[in-house]
Amino acid sequence: MALHWFPGHMHKALKEIKESLSQVDILIEVLDARIPYSSENPEIAKIRGDKPCLKILNKYDLADPELTARWQAHLESERGVKTITTTTDNPANTKQIMTLIRSICAHKDVTGKQINAMITGIPNVGKSTLINILAERTIAKTGNEPAVTKTQQRINLGSGIVLHDTPGVLWPKVENPHSIYRLASSGAVKNTAMEYDDVGFFAADYLIKAYPEQMKERFKLEDIPETELEFLEAAAKKRGALMSGGRVNLHKICEVLLNELQSGKLGQITLETPEMVEQEKIEMAAAAAKKLEDKKKRKEKFKQGSLTPDKRDRKEKRTEKREEQSQRMKQQRKR
Repeated sequence: MALHWFPGHMHKALKEIKESLSQVDILIEVLDARIPYSSENPEIAKIRGDKPCLKILNKYDLADPELTARWQAHLESERGVKTITTTTDNPANTKQIMTLIRSICAHKDVTGKQINAMITGIPNVGKSTLINILAERTIAKTGNEPAVTKTQQRINLGSGIVLHDTPGVLWPKVENPHSIYRLASSGAVKNTAMEYDDVGFFAADYLIKAYPEQMKERFKLEDIPETELEFLEAAAKKRGALMSGGRVNLHKICEVLLNELQSGKLGQITLETPEMVEQEKIEMAAAAAKKLEDKKKRKEKFKQGSLTPDKRDRKEKRTEKREEQSQRMKQQRKR
């Protein structure tokens, strides 16, 4: 399934980020603690180089604490990366970001020079709320709808730190198909950008396997069904998501499931693990290699098919002759 949401201002924002990154001392990337990998912008990773990076795992209160700790260790294994967990309802904890910035950029802090930090993040990850907490005043617009911030702006946070705010951006092509569903499941993209049913089935399949007890308790089920369809049908009957004649309204129960997932009513849930993502990367690399090989075979088959039998024979003889000449030259060099 493709993600049909990449507004024009996002193209502009990515361009501005690339142009401004060389002028800042540290990059701050706000991630959704429920999807640390899927909420990372691969375009930023490509251009960051060795620049220090502070990854903020926001919405920590909605994520699985054990998995968040594993994600922090995984992310910090990368050179120059530090992490911190935050929630938008805990300003005191968010203030620690300032201390971390000064610590990471200690070489500038001790000389009294201004520290320039750039903050990025996908839409609806809570970046604007974090900025308002750090600045101790309302500067960045906030909202439940993704992509509120439209233009880049500079904010003086005091203590010698200037923050370069950027619009929340996605990227033109999400390589990992699972990440598309996770972005939608977490609410990172507008609900109108994808089909509730598709995303709901994906979320249901993951949740009944990763968090069966929480799903059983939340939807008051005696047992967790083996398939996502059976789970959604059972949940719909418990919640009264029915149509005329008592038929199950799958669209409605998918909507309920996603709304409760995004609001935290299902409990503390993380939609991906480091091990899961690494396996997906291996599968993606294998699929890309197979696709490239298939393309080469089709191209060769097309070339072969465009030749007459006589021309094909002559081509094969020329190839054989070149191989014979190559072998003779190798033997001569050995002598």
